[in-house]
Amino acid sequence: MNRIQSRSDYKLFRLADRTSLGIKKYRVFNFTNDVLLFEIRLRKLEFATNCSKNPILHLYRKIQFKRISVKLGYSISPNTIGPGLSIAHRGTIVINGGAQIGANCRIHADVNIGTEAGKSASAPIIGENCYIGPGAKIFGEIVIGPNTVIGANAVVNQSFSEGNQTLGGIPARVISQNSSEGLLTKGFQA
Repeated sequence: MNRIQSRSDYKLFRLADRTSLGIKKYRVFNFTNDVLLFEIRLRKLEFATNCSKNPILHLYRKIQFKRISVKLGYSISPNTIGPGLSIAHRGTIVINGGAQIGANCRIHADVNIGTEAGKSASAPIIGENCYIGPGAKIFGEIVIGPNTVIGANAVVNQSFSEGNQTLGGIPARVISQNSSEGLLTKGFQA
């Protein structure tokens, strides 16, 4: 499930995102948390794009999303990330619109998930419960398996579809058989 298709999906995504960020309940002071606000606006835009037939609402959500994206330095395309998104903190994050990222993904600053040079449609597919460390670069038509840890500053340009492993280096290779268990909070339970 990577797309919001109904109001119940929207509520599920919001709850999973909040849980993954470690926020138990919405409170007034939570809305000073820029990352939480970004994730809320991302999900509202996805709902407006996929479910609403009101063009004014869609435009309003798009403007709200663009403003907070610029403020935080994020360039994340809607409908690319499953429920349970956890962005660690502010910092440049770029995710191509063709990428598909599974549920319960934790993303740190300076991450770039994109296509190969000159190929606009060949973006990565990343499994669920993945931890993407600071400065990681993931690009090309590749598959990253579930429960994978991508270490800080790793450059991943080939598939590692088995999952349950840690990748690191330039270019990335398997450096351990440790999975992402314990490195992230799973807000979405399938």
